[in-house]
Amino acid sequence: MNTVGLTGGIGSGKSLVAQIFQHLGVPVFSADYEAGKILEDDASVRESLTEWFGPDVYTDERPNRREIASLVFNDPEKLARLNSLIHPLVMKKFISWCNEYPDKPYVIHEAAILFESGLYRHVDKTILVTAPEETRIARVIERDKTTADSVIQRMKNQWNDEQKVPLADFIVQNDGKSPLVPAILGIHNKLMT
Repeated sequence: MNTVGLTGGIGSGKSLVAQIFQHLGVPVFSADYEAGKILEDDASVRESLTEWFGPDVYTDERPNRREIASLVFNDPEKLARLNSLIHPLVMKKFISWCNEYPDKPYVIHEAAILFESGLYRHVDKTILVTAPEETRIARVIERDKTTADSVIQRMKNQWNDEQKVPLADFIVQNDGKSPLVPAILGIHNKLMT
């Protein structure tokens, strides 16, 4: 079984691409979802974050995601600290999860910061979802009911596409104009052989 990393900048549509792969019968592991579960369920993570960032990052033992985001997306050092705590735990879950699909030709590890975290070195192939910056900003404003400034601040914590493209084995253009499904089917067929 091969492991395939799927990534794209905020608002690129990587989650939509992941859903299409799921419809094709490909198991998809969502690093963001698993990280959220770890924030919610892992007592040692809760203890570390409360010690590092203060008591407001949890309310009634539930993560205050807005508070955490406001702290880490404006401070690269705090973001790195959070990632150093969460990413090894997510990777451990991914390895265990892969064992559930020994007969699949490939599985997908969907991760927002696949390249930034170095995770791409631990998968067999990578898929990068791209879209114009203006499109991405508009999508996130609509999805998260936020401001352009907030989206741009979050974008600054991710590599730009020019940094990611050389590391990608496959690129999916999700600009709303290019045919998305045929591009994904083409990649799927290559990964099945």
